[in-house]
Amino acid sequence: MLTILGFAMIATFLVLIMLKKMSPIAALVLIPALFCVFVGKGAKLGDYVIDGVTSLAPTAAMLMFAIVYFGVMIDVGLFDPIVRGILRFCRADPLRIVVGTALLAAIVSLDGDGSTTFMITVSAMYPLYKRLKMSLVVMTGVAAMANGVMNTLPWGGPTARAATALKLDASDIFVPMIPALAVGLLFVIALAYVLGRRERGRLGVLTLDEVLVEEPAEQETVLVGAGTAKRPKSGGGSDTGADLPQQPEDDGFQGLDPERPTLRPKLYWFNTLLTVALLTAMIMEWLPIPVLFLLGAALALTVNFPHMPDQKARLGAHAENVLNVSGMVFAAAVFTGVLQGTGMVDHMAKWLVDNIPDGMGPHMAFVTGVLSIPLTYFMSNDGFYFGILPVLAEAGQAHGVSSLEIARASLVGQPLHMSSPLVPAVYVLVGMAKVEFGDHTRFVVKWAALTSLVVLGAGILFGII
Repeated sequence: MLTILGFAMIATFLVLIMLKKMSPIAALVLIPALFCVFVGKGAKLGDYVIDGVTSLAPTAAMLMFAIVYFGVMIDVGLFDPIVRGILRFCRADPLRIVVGTALLAAIVSLDGDGSTTFMITVSAMYPLYKRLKMSLVVMTGVAAMANGVMNTLPWGGPTARAATALKLDASDIFVPMIPALAVGLLFVIALAYVLGRRERGRLGVLTLDEVLVEEPAEQETVLVGAGTAKRPKSGGGSDTGADLPQQPEDDGFQGLDPERPTLRPKLYWFNTLLTVALLTAMIMEWLPIPVLFLLGAALALTVNFPHMPDQKARLGAHAENVLNVSGMVFAAAVFTGVLQGTGMVDHMAKWLVDNIPDGMGPHMAFVTGVLSIPLTYFMSNDGFYFGILPVLAEAGQAHGVSSLEIARASLVGQPLHMSSPLVPAVYVLVGMAKVEFGDHTRFVVKWAALTSLVVLGAGILFGII
C-alpha cells in the first residue's frame, strides 16, 4: 500500500506542476501533507517536516551564502573574461548560442556546485536568449544536462556518496568512467547543436542591426550580475544596458554590463585567489561547505564593498534569488520528510529491487544503471546512494558482479537527476531564467533520460560497466 501511495504522490506532484495547476512550492508542501493523512500518519506530520527541514537546513544555508558569494563575484567581474569568450563565439547565431550555453555550463561545472554553474550560465546567456526571443527552456535544459554529466566529478557529490556507501575509493569509481562521461558530454553538445539548429530555423540567422532594434518603450530591464535594474534607453539603435550592447570591435555581444558600477578590476586577482582558495577548501573538506561559503561571502562583501550602503545594496540585489531558493528548499523538506518518515521511499525501493527478474542477476550493473535514471530523479542522492545502492551491490555480488561496476553504473542517472524537483539547485536555474518549473520538466526529461542512456551505453561498449 505504501508503495502505491508513494508512486501516486510523486505522480500527482509532477502532473500538477507540469499542468501548472499548482506552484512548485505549494505542491511540495500540500501534496505530501495530504498523502501523509492518507497513510494514516497525519499526527506525525510535524515530526516528519522537522526531520526534513533539519536534514536540508545545511543545504539551504549553503545555497543562501553561495548565491551571495558568487553573485558578488559576478558583480565585481570575476567571470567576465570567460563570459566574453563564450559570447564572442556565440555572436547573434541561435545555434552558436545554444552550443555556447552547453560549453559554458560544462566549464563552470568544474567547481562541483550546481548553483554556481546555473548562476553564472544564466547571468551570461539570459540576455541573449531574451533579446533574440529564443526558447528559455532550451537554455535551462541544456545547462542542466551539461551540469548533470559534470556532477559526477569526485567532488560533485554522487561519486563520493557511492564510494562512501560501498567503502570504495572514489578515484577507482570515477577515473574508469571518464570515457563514458566524455561521450555523454559530447552528446549534450551534439544535442545543443540540434536544438540550436531548430532555434535557428525558427528565428533565422539574425544580424546585429536586426537584433538591436528596440521596442518603443521608455525603459528596459537589464541584467546586472545576478540582479536586475531599470535603465532608460538611449536613442537610436544603440543600447548602453547589460542586455546585449553592441561591441563594434568584435561584432558580438556582452551579456554582463561592462560599465556596471560594481566592477572591481583592481581586486581581480584577490577575488580569483579567494575563489580558488574557497574551492580548494571545499574539495579538501577543511570545513563544512556552508561554513566555507558563509566565511567567503562575508570576506568578499567586506573587501569589495567596504561601505555599509554598498554591502546592503549587493545583498538586496541578490535577496530575491536567496529567498526563492531557500523557500523552495524548505518546501522540498516537507516532501522528502514525508517520503522518508512514512516509509514510502523504502517500500518503493524494495518493490523495485524485488521485481528484478532472477535472470538479470549477472547483469546487475546494467540494471543499476537503468534504475539510477528514475530513482535519482524521484529521490535525493543521499536516499539512492545510501539506501538503494548497497542493496543493489549486494544483489550484484551474489551473481559475481563487483561493487565497482555497480558504483560506476549508479552515476548514469545524474544528467536527469539535476532536474529533479528534489534538487535545490534547479530552482536557482529556473528562478533566474524566469522559466516555469513545469515547462522545464516537460522539455528536459526526455533529453536528459536519453543522455543518461547514452552514458550507460558507452560504459557498456567500453567495458567499464
